[in-house]
Amino acid sequence: MKKAASAVALLGSLALGAGLSAPALAGEGPNYGGNETVNTSILATYDELVTFLKDQDARQDAMTLEVIGQTVKGRDIHLVKYLTDPDNPTVLYVTQQHGNEQLTTEATMEFIRSLGTGKNAGLLEDVNILIVPMLNADGAMGDVNFSLEDYLAAGDRHLTRYNANEIDLNRDHVAQSQPETQALHSGVLAAYDIDYAVDLHHQGTDREADGRLVSGAILYPTSPTVDPAVVEGSKRLGAVVHDAVNSYGWGHVAQYDVGGSADTIARNGLASQYDIATLLFEMRGMSDHEDPSRVLGQKSNGYLIRQTVVTLEATARAIADGSIETADISVWDTMPVQQSRD
Repeated sequence: MKKAASAVALLGSLALGAGLSAPALAGEGPNYGGNETVNTSILATYDELVTFLKDQDARQDAMTLEVIGQTVKGRDIHLVKYLTDPDNPTVLYVTQQHGNEQLTTEATMEFIRSLGTGKNAGLLEDVNILIVPMLNADGAMGDVNFSLEDYLAAGDRHLTRYNANEIDLNRDHVAQSQPETQALHSGVLAAYDIDYAVDLHHQGTDREADGRLVSGAILYPTSPTVDPAVVEGSKRLGAVVHDAVNSYGWGHVAQYDVGGSADTIARNGLASQYDIATLLFEMRGMSDHEDPSRVLGQKSNGYLIRQTVVTLEATARAIADGSIETADISVWDTMPVQQSRD
């Protein structure tokens, strides 16, 4: 657990800014340019994640850990459950459908830890929380049936967008051809009455809004098959995230620009199939890639991890205290749509 612990230590040291220039480190942090370090050794491995989850399950009375299926390569897929009251609203958080988008999982580990402490344990009285961390564990570990020799990161392994069969899991929510997608749908989406879901991702490094590189981007379901009431709930969820992250000087969240309307995408498919109010969150920069323009140097990691922690805490709290019902969706009318920086 040394590497996982180091990631949590990094989060703690950078979470409040610690004398650094926060706006520069969140949205304006350096791209990969040959001189910038991109090293996967600081990220939790699959085994370290599992050890962490089992340790927290043993420590936290409110937490239950369940295996909902296996990846192509046979790794267990875990569901973290905090089910206090069946009458409470339920929120689902999913990380690493794309294996090279890991800072969201690092943040989710910190969030899980906090749910066992006085800081956030009180949330569990009024909201049920489900978490699927590292859905694509094979991609996250670089254990795939295709070459990753052109990927850029140094460290213990490469991380790739695709699962071991070179399938994009976030385009598999209709066909459900892959064991990871099947596990998510049968073991979670069809098994629980879920009201809200946040699908956590990373995007490239070149998106900007209002002349500043964004720290993240959000979008509600845009499929024509989604019930308008579900879209409205999704917009309220997005308003909570926008206001929470942008309240910090280092946060700059805009509207996602390349969403698409297909139900194969989780943001659309979950809303369409299960009437779940669903939000996509795309964090700036990826942990590994073959395209240098998509990889972000490590100097931004602390604030980007913190951004996800803020997202998790703010949405869970708004659902728990009912303020989600009055979140102002007019923010979407003025929220800038990100665009590529020339």
